[in-house]
Amino acid sequence: MNEIPEARLVTISLIIVGSGTLLYFISSLTALIVEGDLQGILRRRSMERAIGSLSEHVLLCGIGTTGWHIATELRAVGVPFVVVDADRERIAELDEEFGDELLFVCGDATDDHVLDLAGVERARGVISALNDDKSNLFVTISARALNPTARIVAKSIEPSTERKLRRAGADAVVAPNYIGGVRLFSEMVSPKTVAFLDRIVQFGGGISVGLAAVDVPAESPLVGQRLAETDIREAGALVVAVHRADGDYVYNPGGEHMLQAGDSLIVLAEAKDATRLRNTLQG
Repeated sequence: MNEIPEARLVTISLIIVGSGTLLYFISSLTALIVEGDLQGILRRRSMERAIGSLSEHVLLCGIGTTGWHIATELRAVGVPFVVVDADRERIAELDEEFGDELLFVCGDATDDHVLDLAGVERARGVISALNDDKSNLFVTISARALNPTARIVAKSIEPSTERKLRRAGADAVVAPNYIGGVRLFSEMVSPKTVAFLDRIVQFGGGISVGLAAVDVPAESPLVGQRLAETDIREAGALVVAVHRADGDYVYNPGGEHMLQAGDSLIVLAEAKDATRLRNTLQG
């Protein structure tokens, strides 16, 4: 009988401790919900699953001024992409504008593990738009090692870096300072030409006609035919140049120009006509 009060005391203590634990759990859960942490956790997990299921996407490394414009263009043409940047505030700003459709990895783009999280091995391409040449060089080296077939486009600040970036594996190097200078010059001496080129180099944004590259595969039924023998023009596509497999260009090809396997036709067409031409060339 003497043990009964002690047992009751133990039971009461357990109830108090258990109730306290439950209240703490409820309080913590409420704090998560109120502060938005739970929503953030769920968003990150959902985004990780979405990135894990991606393939043939583009990694955009660097979301500075240049990267922001790139992200806007990628979204406009419907190309799936993942942003990689270590600046949480910058990503938050982009996330606020893009909403739930934005996929990102917050981390150092020069880190192989971070590139892996962004699905670099399954990506069709990598754009390195960081604000210093050294970082862009490291991203290029890592991306090429992790995905030998991806197309890599790197930004360069100093002209002397272009050769190093190409040796590191970049397929193309873009120097914004140089391009900006040429653009300012062109706007002064040939504004109408620049305005026309601005309209045709991009699809989206209400622009129905643009430049597109359409490949001629080896199994295409049009291989060996002259341009005049095809119905490419009737399909609504104007061939303005042909990019040969050896890297040379044939500008304004005539009707006698013969199509070869590995050619890439640079056409002026509406997006739907360019798509139809691709289907025709693939047979």
